Amino acid sequence: MNSPHTSSADTGTRRLPQATGIDSSRPLRFTVDGQSYSGFAGDTIASALIASGRIDCGASTYLGRSRGILSAGIEESNALVRVQPRVAGDVSESMLPATRVPITEGLEADYLSGLGILDPGQDELVYEHKHIHVDVLIVGAGPAGLAAAREAGKSGARTLLLDDRSAPGGSLLSSPGRSVEGGLDESIDDVSATEWIETTVKGFAEAEEVTYRPNTTVFGSYDSNFFVALEDRTRELVETEGTGSGASTDSADGDRDNTASRAGTRQRVWHIRAKQVVLATGAHERPIVFADNDRPGIMLASAVRTYLNRFGVAAGQRIAIAATNDSAYELLADLHAAGIDVPAIIDSRTTASAMAERVVDTTGTRLILGSTVTGTAGQGPAGRISRVTVAALDEDAVAAGHGEDIDVDLLAVAGGFSPVIHLHGQRRGPIVWRSDIAAFVPRTPVRDQFTVGAINGDYSLEAALKDGAEAGNAAANRTGFAAALTVPKAAAMTYAPARPLWLVTSAEDDHTALTTHFIDFQRDQSVADVQRAMNAGMRSVEHVKRYTSISTGGDQGKTSAVNAIGAIASILGETDLGSVGHTTFRAPFAPVPFAALAGRRKGELFDPARITAIHPWHVAHGAEFEDVGGWKRPWYYPRPGEDMEAAVLREGKAVRESVGFQDASTLGKIEIRGTDAGEFLGQIYTNGFKKLKVGKGRYGLMCKPDGMIFDDGVTLRVAEDRYYMTTTTGGAATVLEWLEEWHQTEWPSLDVVFTSVTEQWSTVAVAGPRSRDVIAKIAPNLDVSNEAFEFMGFRETTLANGIPARICRISFSGELAFEVNVENYYGLAVWEAVAEAGAEFDITPYGTEVMHVLRAEKGFIIVGQDTDGTVTPQDAGMEWIVSKLKDFIGKRSYSRIDTAREDRKHLVGVLPVDGTTRLAEGAQLITAGTPVTPEAGPVPMIGHVTSSYMSPSLDRPIGLAFVENGRNRTGEIIQTPVAGGLVDVEITSPVFYDPEGNRRDG
Repeated sequence: MNSPHTSSADTGTRRLPQATGIDSSRPLRFTVDGQSYSGFAGDTIASALIASGRIDCGASTYLGRSRGILSAGIEESNALVRVQPRVAGDVSESMLPATRVPITEGLEADYLSGLGILDPGQDELVYEHKHIHVDVLIVGAGPAGLAAAREAGKSGARTLLLDDRSAPGGSLLSSPGRSVEGGLDESIDDVSATEWIETTVKGFAEAEEVTYRPNTTVFGSYDSNFFVALEDRTRELVETEGTGSGASTDSADGDRDNTASRAGTRQRVWHIRAKQVVLATGAHERPIVFADNDRPGIMLASAVRTYLNRFGVAAGQRIAIAATNDSAYELLADLHAAGIDVPAIIDSRTTASAMAERVVDTTGTRLILGSTVTGTAGQGPAGRISRVTVAALDEDAVAAGHGEDIDVDLLAVAGGFSPVIHLHGQRRGPIVWRSDIAAFVPRTPVRDQFTVGAINGDYSLEAALKDGAEAGNAAANRTGFAAALTVPKAAAMTYAPARPLWLVTSAEDDHTALTTHFIDFQRDQSVADVQRAMNAGMRSVEHVKRYTSISTGGDQGKTSAVNAIGAIASILGETDLGSVGHTTFRAPFAPVPFAALAGRRKGELFDPARITAIHPWHVAHGAEFEDVGGWKRPWYYPRPGEDMEAAVLREGKAVRESVGFQDASTLGKIEIRGTDAGEFLGQIYTNGFKKLKVGKGRYGLMCKPDGMIFDDGVTLRVAEDRYYMTTTTGGAATVLEWLEEWHQTEWPSLDVVFTSVTEQWSTVAVAGPRSRDVIAKIAPNLDVSNEAFEFMGFRETTLANGIPARICRISFSGELAFEVNVENYYGLAVWEAVAEAGAEFDITPYGTEVMHVLRAEKGFIIVGQDTDGTVTPQDAGMEWIVSKLKDFIGKRSYSRIDTAREDRKHLVGVLPVDGTTRLAEGAQLITAGTPVTPEAGPVPMIGHVTSSYMSPSLDRPIGLAFVENGRNRTGEIIQTPVAGGLVDVEITSPVFYDPEGNRRDG
């Protein structure tokens, strides 16, 4: 159940004039827990509620304790809401941090007690995926990230800047944007931070190669600088629907999406490949662990400063500050300037730092050194904090006695900062403990990455700008883009060392009952839970984490991880947290909706179709399609009045008698590069490729370790260290995975890499007696004679229309044939050029059905149709492709007794004796005269039909089959059941057409 709030909406809103992040001319009404509140455009639910006097939120998950808003950003663990549908087709969303949800007119939300409520309704909004390659990716739009993006962008490098906040600026959003007496000088290049941010971001909008995306959380970092991010466009969607406009509000940032396609998009998952990366992810402030540190009204000092300056909201009117470091004094200066009463600032350090002395002298605030807050009291229905107990600390950081009580209505805690090293850690980047700032930081960046600003523990504005600018410039340089370096200037600032407090206890405490010293607010986990885990024998941070569930919720360790490690260290009597260790970072950094991960994979897009560049032509010419490996492949092209059989016979005769062309772009294509590429292919294929000459291709067969056929295709040798492999359409992804598996597990020392290029090439197959004439017309600079252009050779040339092409002499039909390969962009143009060149020969497009028929006439197998995982090359009559001189995957299996026996099922041809019956694919074959009755059952089967077609060349039905000892039974009559009885079938050679192979060369 939700806690009663401290005041109703009738309290009204009190705003301070320094707000930099709201538009006070645009008031908005919204509802939380059935109560109506008001705010302004730019407010979050949290900031608007605080302005209305409400700081409490839903009760804690397991203990039902009253809780309040803790932070101002993504690290919020208490104030979680369920938001009702906001636009047509929407569903409610749960477990959203109130600190991140912008208010919109009429928004309805309810606080949750740590558990979400799944909406069973139909979500009709759009969730999409975007794949992008960039030169430089910058994560975080704080001062370091902005400086990095500016320097990288001006070089011309393609730069992507992503930030999880709704506005750029990072920590600068918490500053007043003006000079505050006693405060920091946060001007940049002699202008206010606000003005510098605006100028910098305006430059992004004007730069052609810079893309800036707010509200975009990078949640996953993977090998080779592959990142995944979630962009939330809900606010834009709500505001767009409210205005009735379908226009996109994107800036000119290099994202050239069609506007109409983006209307209605709620969230987008970005898949990013970056050459160089700059991590400017900042740091999150930590709470301090003391008794009853979870009351409403206990808030991170950085959050109090954010609400004060960005939203113009004072979170309290009598605010005490508990500090372990200098950052608290930035807040003190701002509170004093705003006229907020600060009865005391309690600093754990025994000596005032230079910043502390300056700010305290300016503000006249009482400074209590060498002390901390040891406990709190609350009042009212929500138990909002009303008093803090302060006590001095001894040299072991143990509080001496009860101390004094101070009345407050808010306690701002500055327990130190935890650099956001999650993305660095996800890549297994090395991490080290820095005792001077009491934080884990990257020891060294991951390859092709930079870490800048607060992630390194460098909290000064001067350092952030310098490191960011230099990293952006260096990252661009590494990608081949150079520009003069300009480092933004800011005032120098030195922060004194911190005195962290991991566990506040006093000599009077019962150390075995620290049940209200909370570490993870979302999980209701306290120091007592850590003690319980350690009493059970746990010592590893990872073990304690799992025993207690600390850091496993939406928090993901942002505010709780380091405090948990500190508690373990305190219990062990260890002062060096680095020796205790840290948790392992895994994606996602922040929660990601399943709807976003699924993207548009619903409705008609649940199984998205892949189409070639030539697809529009096929549609325009009436093609019927079949799905192959996710692709829409033309099946046949019926003319008016034709059924499938008539169309297939016509297309087949055209190829045999004149010329036909087929879109073969869907074949899998893999580039294989490296000095050991030939040796590796020799292990993968049953035949050799190491001695294949450059400019030649070779048909290859792959087998599994059991010797059974796995995939096949033609591989070209493009250069000494580069091959171009083709695979079956449906097997492309599996083959690529197969190559990677064997390279990584068996032959990692071989110099070879693999790249899928299926979508990068369009392929037009031209087959038939007149194919040479067609190729000669589209490639006039190429000698296509049989003597100059041999079978299984290929040539690089330029077509008559100026398009560069790779033309191969490959045939899957037995006819003279060529394949024209061009960049995918040119696919349709080349297809149309082939159609025009072949018009005088009545060139005919043919689909997959005719391709199957023509290859069956020649006895060529199709892997997956004529094979089923139990067929060896020898079974298929392909022993000619199995090397006896080298080793390869599956070779030793051929010496097994079962694999070597001569009476296995063999590939044969089958012809219905009556010359008219077309056999069913999958039909069982039996020995002639075998009784087929229930009394005689079970009926012994000797084989089955794998392929069956009406042959346009033989003008009769033909088929391929696997039959026991089939090659030794040629001429035998066997039978197959059909409706109404049995049909006699003759076993023949699988090669029905041109057995001598004369037609291949024209």
